[in-house]
This record gives sequence, structure tokens and C-alpha cells, in this order.
Amino acid sequence: MNKKPLIAAAMALVATVSAHAGGQTGRIKTLTIRASDGLVYFVLDGARSERAACGTGDYWIIKDENSAAGKRQLAVLLAARASGQVVTALGPGTCTRWPDGEDLNELYL
Repeated sequence: MNKKPLIAAAMALVATVSAHAGGQTGRIKTLTIRASDGLVYFVLDGARSERAACGTGDYWIIKDENSAAGKRQLAVLLAARASGQVVTALGPGTCTRWPDGEDLNELYL
């Protein structure tokens, strides 16, 4: 069995998934934390370099604010907002909490 077509298809799938993930660098313009459902979302002032197909909104959402990763992401956002530092947000290409807000996957300070 020739495995080359299968390997090529798998590589194309990986390239397609990463191409649809969003990215943005900028200062935090707004940071919203809602008591009603715990949702944490923020807006950056820089232009989006890419956007997930589902992420038509201008904001990023912490996928699970109760997880250890979500708590660390919030801590970084608060520190960046307080100090005025630039952050880079990268998404996985999914919109779990809201249909038009991309989930936050990586956050760089």
C-alpha cells in the first residue's frame, strides 16, 4: 500500500487547521469579566493578522476561566492591562463559548 497520498493528506489537513487560527498583537483595549456566567473576554487595539472562520467578532475569549490555564491567562491579561504592555493572542481556530468569538489558546507578554 502506498502511504504517500495518506501522508500528504494528513499534512494538508494540519496546514489547513493552523491557517484558520487567528492571531493578534496589541495593547488590551477592554477586558470584560462577567459575573453571570464567568465569561472573560478582551479586545486588543492592534490589527488581526488572521482570523478563524468562526471568529467574526473583534474579541478573544478565555475558553475555560475555571481551568488552571484560564486562570493563568487572566492573570497575564490583568498584568498587561495594568502595565500597558503589548500582548500577542493566538487562537486554535475554534469558537467554543460564543459562535463569533475565537477561543484564546496562547498568550504572550
